[in-house]
Amino acid sequence: MNIFCCPEAFDDGRLASLLGVESQEPEFGFKARVPLLDAKFDRTEVDMRIGNLLVEAKLTEADFQSKAKAFVDRYRDFEKVFRRRELPQSKTAYGSYQLIRNVLAAFALDCSFCVMLDARRPDLIEQWYAVMRSVKIGDLRVRCKVLTWQELSEALPTSLQQFLDEKYGIRPGPIEPYEFEHQGS
Repeated sequence: MNIFCCPEAFDDGRLASLLGVESQEPEFGFKARVPLLDAKFDRTEVDMRIGNLLVEAKLTEADFQSKAKAFVDRYRDFEKVFRRRELPQSKTAYGSYQLIRNVLAAFALDCSFCVMLDARRPDLIEQWYAVMRSVKIGDLRVRCKVLTWQELSEALPTSLQQFLDEKYGIRPGPIEPYEFEHQGS
C-alpha cells in the first residue's frame, strides 16, 4: 500500500483511471461502520478508501479469514446482498469473511469495492469470484472488481514498478499463475 502514499503514483493519471477514481487522497484503515441488525455498527477497518472506492489489499497474507456464521448473520444487509447458500462456507463458518464484510461496506456506503491480489495467487482470485458470484444486487456486483498488483504496476511510474519488483517480485505484464510459491502451502 506504500505506493499510494507517493504523489508521483498519480501524476500521469493512469492509476486514477485504472482505479476509476478522481480523488488521489487515500485514507488508510478506513472505518467503514457496516450496519448490524441491532442498530450498531461493525468496527473493523477496510484497508483503504480512495474517493468512492474501498480497497482490500492482499499481498503477503494467506487468505481472507473465516468467521462464525452467527457473527456474519448479524450484518443488517447480509440477506439482502448475498445468496448465502452460494457463499464459501463450512457448517459453522463463512469463508472469505473480509470480502463479505467489504462488499457489505460498499453496499452500505454506496461505494465501489476492489480487491487487489497477486496474480500468482489464483486461489485468492477464485475465492473472490466465489463471493462475487453470490451477490444478488446487479448494480453492486458491477461495482465490485478485482485488480492484480501486476496490472496495477503497469499504471505506475518506473520508480514504483522497481520498488514492487525488488520488494515483492511483482512486475508489469503477464505471469505464470503458479510462479509464486506461498509459504505455508
